[in-house]
Amino acid sequence: MTITLHNPAGIAPPFSCYSHGASASGDARWLYVSGQVGVATDGTVPDDPEKQIELAWDNLLAVLADAGMTVRDLVKVDGFITRPELVPLYRKERERRFAGHAAATTMLIVAGLAENNLLVEIQAVAAR
Repeated sequence: MTITLHNPAGIAPPFSCYSHGASASGDARWLYVSGQVGVATDGTVPDDPEKQIELAWDNLLAVLADAGMTVRDLVKVDGFITRPELVPLYRKERERRFAGHAAATTMLIVAGLAENNLLVEIQAVAAR
């Protein structure tokens, strides 16, 4: 199975490390990852936004690993942040975690998440 990234010449290039589209070939096994938030294994939520973003990615990658997948299997990632000033931190961490993969992504600035102290949530779709 191959994931093909789509960035057509007829539209502006992506703003950062992502692709406008991604497709999976063949009879892939699909994984839908629920929104992962910046919570530590002991259930605590750090006040530090950068730490929350790191933990959300850690948690998402842990779900991938549990399914026998890696970041290279990501087809689509949706990030939700609660403050505009978190955009650069989120993009920096996404690019670090993608390590050049550049799945299709959406990032939204939202009014809030399920708990008031949560600043980031990431959901994803992967295929292998």
